Amino acid sequence: MINPATLKDIARLAHVSHTTVSRVINNRPGVRAATKKRIMRLVKELDYQPNLVARSLVVKRSKNLGMIITTIRNPFYLELAQGIEDTARSFEYNVILCCTNHDLFLEGEHIRELKRRGVDGIILTSAQIKDGHVAALAREGFPVVLVNRRVLDPDLSDKVDYIGIDNVKGGEMALEHLLKMGHRRIGIIRGSLESSVTVERMEGACRALTRYGISLEDDLVFGGDYLKGTGYEAAKKFLSLPNPPSAIFSLNDYMALGVYDALTEQGVRVPEDMALVGFNDIEFASLKMVGLSTISQKKYTLGSMAVRRLMERIEGAQAGREWILEPELIIRRSCGYTLAISHGGLAPSER
Repeated sequence: MINPATLKDIARLAHVSHTTVSRVINNRPGVRAATKKRIMRLVKELDYQPNLVARSLVVKRSKNLGMIITTIRNPFYLELAQGIEDTARSFEYNVILCCTNHDLFLEGEHIRELKRRGVDGIILTSAQIKDGHVAALAREGFPVVLVNRRVLDPDLSDKVDYIGIDNVKGGEMALEHLLKMGHRRIGIIRGSLESSVTVERMEGACRALTRYGISLEDDLVFGGDYLKGTGYEAAKKFLSLPNPPSAIFSLNDYMALGVYDALTEQGVRVPEDMALVGFNDIEFASLKMVGLSTISQKKYTLGSMAVRRLMERIEGAQAGREWILEPELIIRRSCGYTLAISHGGLAPSER
């Protein structure tokens, strides 16, 4: 049996020190281009495979990251997770996935288990985040990046990193689009108010309503858990009102899918009888039979950016930075815009 090539073998054949070989393999600067080319040729020819176990013992790293999400049932997390997984692999890291299922106690259990397993950092993107869990990690200096979910305690904002979309602007864009089309009674389906996403998107929606001189009525707001069932129940409630809304804004696309189911059961057509706008632009939203107008956020990019920032934290960078991506309004069939244009104009000023 042929013994596998070692770092020392590469160094001997390349006539360089093993430190130089290590620099090249780990993509570190300070090596001339010709030397780097010679080393990489030998790495390929000898099929050199780094000993990741030995490396992790030297640098005291597990080469594992933790990722905590709410549920794999929500398609939003699939594309986000793909961005995290692909980018982590480019850094030779594995990802351990945990789901909270909207249980804050379980979130804490997952954090403890991930730390017990020795992960080098955690990406936290569950629908609700308990500030106490984040505070404990921050006190330890443990690398953690929040994705699209802020801590609600402002005193913690400079102790963790945040990557997300401008949720306030996104909520404002969605409502303003419906208002410009003439809708005045607009139902809003939200998640828990313990989620920064809910708070921010609702703030944006209220800004748009205020600009049009409209007050948010209690019976036109339905709170739930960002799951499909919430959208279904909300739509049924709105349809039962003496004066139902003419449009619905769902704070995520997954709930909007439940809205579709309820409206279909009741024989209510989208968009002819009810306009609908979602948020997130998950994959099903673009399907022809759905055609959901929505606010798009770059989910894969969010995941990839989170890993890159976590790598910086693992290397010793200070916490407290944030990156905010711009939302984009995606107009499809469900909002009725195309239908209105085909009939010679937008909706009347009062609906």
